[in-house]
Amino acid sequence: MKDTVRAYELDAVAYVEASPAMPDSVRADLEALAVRLGPGAFVLEIGSGGGRDARVMEDLGLRVRRTDVTPAFVALLREQGHAADVLDPLVDDLTSPDGPFDAVWANASLLHVARADLPTVLSRLAGATRDGGLLRASLKEGDGEGWSTHGSIRHPRHFTYWRAAAVTDVLAGAGWSEVEVRSGVPGTRGETWLEVSAVRGSMLR
Repeated sequence: MKDTVRAYELDAVAYVEASPAMPDSVRADLEALAVRLGPGAFVLEIGSGGGRDARVMEDLGLRVRRTDVTPAFVALLREQGHAADVLDPLVDDLTSPDGPFDAVWANASLLHVARADLPTVLSRLAGATRDGGLLRASLKEGDGEGWSTHGSIRHPRHFTYWRAAAVTDVLAGAGWSEVEVRSGVPGTRGETWLEVSAVRGSMLR
């Protein structure tokens, strides 16, 4: 993870400037999330990056705690006037003075977590989420892991690839239920993604 964070740290501005417009599928998922949670619900965002998704969530009436493991992204968010925290979901305190979160949003961020660490991360996220709260996440689909240099990031980043069945098992063991994983979601460079939905414990109240 350290080398991946360094890669983002060196090119954070370029990454944000080159980020594509929000895909329709992501916007639709955010809109559905906002409808299900209701106005004022509190969302923990893991991997806020340049803040694109958080802005949309707030426009939809949600409250967002912006976090990222890369200090340069957090600095950019603060320059925009937003509260933001440097946070590593594997080791840092995920709790909030405002109480447990209603949902966790992790769009294309947990794909950098090592395979052996993802169960711990998902369990810790469950622990910070209220009973009946929601998880939305996306991971790269495939087998194994590897390093990649593409786009505006000049240095290699580490990716862990997942299959739907394996992700489902990990989520179930980490305190999440009603797990749904949509596979084969097309990306922008010929890759495919897994879109993950789950509920913390019991049904949303």
